[in-house]
Amino acid sequence: MSPSPAVLARIRLNPHHRAVQRDIHDADQMHKTLMRMVPDHLGDHARQQTGLLYRLDTDDDGHTLLVQAAHPLNTAGLPHGYGNADTRELAPMFQALHDGLGVRYRIVVNPIKRERLSLDRKNERGRTLPLSGPDADQWWQRRATASGLQLHTLTPHTIAPARSRTAKPGMRHSLIRYDGTATITDTHALTNAVLSGIGRGKSYGAGLLSLAPAPTP
Repeated sequence: MSPSPAVLARIRLNPHHRAVQRDIHDADQMHKTLMRMVPDHLGDHARQQTGLLYRLDTDDDGHTLLVQAAHPLNTAGLPHGYGNADTRELAPMFQALHDGLGVRYRIVVNPIKRERLSLDRKNERGRTLPLSGPDADQWWQRRATASGLQLHTLTPHTIAPARSRTAKPGMRHSLIRYDGTATITDTHALTNAVLSGIGRGKSYGAGLLSLAPAPTP
């Protein structure tokens, strides 16, 4: 069965709006703004309950926010004049997915690994370390395979890290965007990955996987 309540809002941001100018440079503020589109009083785990994911895409014409949730989104909750929003249900996309289908994909991820500590520090927890280059590519390959995708191409784009002006000084979340083509190998796993997001940093613009049909190589 298709998860029919899932929706995607595409918001073309107004570059002259003060809240937009603030949010694109402060991931915590962006998260707070987007949470205004979901119901209030959901407690400390509202993002997880609503399945809210987002990605900031930038091109020569400006910034576009993609916001996905497992429940209806109230775009009227955004600040007045924040941007032009278009919302659609994702049910038709999920219904079209099947094993063997060729797709184009885009995703921003926060690839990390846990620091390995010496035996005398075995009771301590290692730091999380950002991955880059071939290590990040291999991280995405593994995650894609586990999510029901056989990758054919991947093109990494290093983008500005997500930062917070209210968190500890220097706190940042490294982000990499991947574009490419793939074939679906497990529709059920892929559906879950699209709805849940992939990897960490979901509150900072990572994890949202976009798909579109493409010829199979």
